[in-house]
Amino acid sequence: MNKKLLLIKRPIDFPTEDTWAFTEERMPELEEGQLLIRQHLVSLDPAMRGWINASRSYIEAVELGDVMRAGTVGEVVKAVNHPKFKEGDMLSGWGGVQQFTLTDGEGFYKINTELANPKVHMSTLGMPGMTAYFGILEVGKIKSGETVVVSGAAGAVGALVGQIAKIKGCRVIGISGGEEKCHYLKEDLGFDEAINYKLGNLRKDLKKACPEGIDVYFDNVGGNTLDTVLTRINKHARIVICGAISQYNKKVIEGPSNYLSLLVNRAKMEGMVVFDYAKRYPQAVLQLAQWMKEDKLKSREDIYVGIENFYETFCRLFTGEKMGKLILDIK
Repeated sequence: MNKKLLLIKRPIDFPTEDTWAFTEERMPELEEGQLLIRQHLVSLDPAMRGWINASRSYIEAVELGDVMRAGTVGEVVKAVNHPKFKEGDMLSGWGGVQQFTLTDGEGFYKINTELANPKVHMSTLGMPGMTAYFGILEVGKIKSGETVVVSGAAGAVGALVGQIAKIKGCRVIGISGGEEKCHYLKEDLGFDEAINYKLGNLRKDLKKACPEGIDVYFDNVGGNTLDTVLTRINKHARIVICGAISQYNKKVIEGPSNYLSLLVNRAKMEGMVVFDYAKRYPQAVLQLAQWMKEDKLKSREDIYVGIENFYETFCRLFTGEKMGKLILDIK
C-alpha cells in the first residue's frame, strides 16, 4: 500500500492543513522498463507554495487531485528490465510526497552514496547546492574582494551562497531572523557579519555592516528587505532574485519602490531558476563535494520524521523554525 499526499484545494493566503489530504492505494504491477522506488527522504522547499497556485510560473502548477510535488531520494526496490537503473540503486528525482513512486525513470538520477550521505544529496549536493552554486557564480558573477549580502542566510540556499562567496574571497554579510541563526552564520559558517532583521534596524545595520556599499545581493526574501538593500548598492551591482518568501502568502505582491537605484547605479537585477542549469549539475556536484572534503563548505540538514507530519514540517519553512535544509524522513 502506498500512502500519498494529494493537493485538494488552492489556498488564498497561507495554506491550511486541509489544502492537502492523505490517501492510500495499492501499487499496480510493474510493466516492462518500470521502477518501483521506496521513498526515504522528501525535500521541503519554499517554492512548494508557488507550485500550488494556479497562476503562471516557471513550472506547471500541481493539479488538484495530484500527488504534491517534491524532490525525493529513495531506493529502487523493484526493476523490470530497466536500461539505466537496478534494484538497490539510490535515486534522486521528483517522486512527490508519497511512500512509493512507480516510474519509467525519466527525471531521476543515481546518487553516489560514497560521495556523501543521501541527506546531503538533498541539500549541498542537491537542488539547494545547485541553486547556490549557479546563482552566485553565474548570475551574481562575484569577484574576490566584493561585498556580498545574502537574505534568508541561515536557510538551505542562503547558507551555501555565503560560504561559496567566502571561498571566492568575498566579504559576506548574512541577513537572518534571530540571534541563534546569526551566531550560526558567523561562528559556524564564517560569515563576516550577520544581521538580525527581527530587531527592526535593517537599514541602520546594513549601513554599518556595508560602509562601502553592496556589490552583490542574493535575495531569498523580497519585500522590505530587497527594498532596503537597494538603497545600499554600488555602481554595477548585481541583484540575484532567487526567491521572495516574504511575499508567497500575500494576495498583493509588494514590489521594490527603490528600483530607481538600479538606474542610478547601472545595476542589474536578474531572476534565476536552477532548472536552467540542469546539464551542468554534475560539474557543480563535483566542485561542492571537493569543497566539503577540504572542509571549506559545511552542510546542515534539519530532519523531521513521518509522512503524516508533512504539514507541521511544511509550516516551518515560513515560521523560521528550522536551520539549513528542511527534510522529511517518511520512513
